[in-house]
Amino acid sequence: MKTLFTVAAVLVAALLISVNFGWFKNIFSKKNSMAMIDANQEHKGSLYDFTLNDLQGNPVHLSDYKGKPVVIINVASKCGFTPQYADWQKFHEKYGDKVTVLGFPANNFMSQEPGSNEEIAEFCQKNYGVTFKMFSKIDVKGEDKAPLYKWLSEKELNGWNDKEPTWNFCKYVIDKDGNLTHFFESKITPDNEEFRKAVGV
Repeated sequence: MKTLFTVAAVLVAALLISVNFGWFKNIFSKKNSMAMIDANQEHKGSLYDFTLNDLQGNPVHLSDYKGKPVVIINVASKCGFTPQYADWQKFHEKYGDKVTVLGFPANNFMSQEPGSNEEIAEFCQKNYGVTFKMFSKIDVKGEDKAPLYKWLSEKELNGWNDKEPTWNFCKYVIDKDGNLTHFFESKITPDNEEFRKAVGV
């Protein structure tokens, strides 16, 4: 009888362990599944969700740039990096059929973009012959940060990046599907090897 009782006890214990282990395993798996779902939900939208006015005040749907990588640059007219306008114009002339360059004037750094949209347009044309698309002046940081730059610099919106512009002429690279892929500091120019890899030229 003792042997039978012992065997029965062992079997009951094994059954309880198996059931409890499976229960804990299921809870753990559900938690992991929820974490993955939550992580996916953090990525809200793409570049193509935005519409902004160009320097002439005309609305531009950024969905018009589907199918090519896009480089977004916060520009300024009175900055030590302002001569980069020439670099990006040359890049646009050479690779404009493969990569889109978009300029966004901002006065967030030492008031280095004080002009009106009309003055900015005249400055860019007169000094650098800029033909890549330029947009109306916006804020790229701070309380009045434009929705586009919130998306670019808040990882719960773009999926991974929380870096906002550190100065004028920072660059964000968006792939041909509208997803943010890279951030580059002000000093990076179009001939930088990592930048070239990022945009595929």
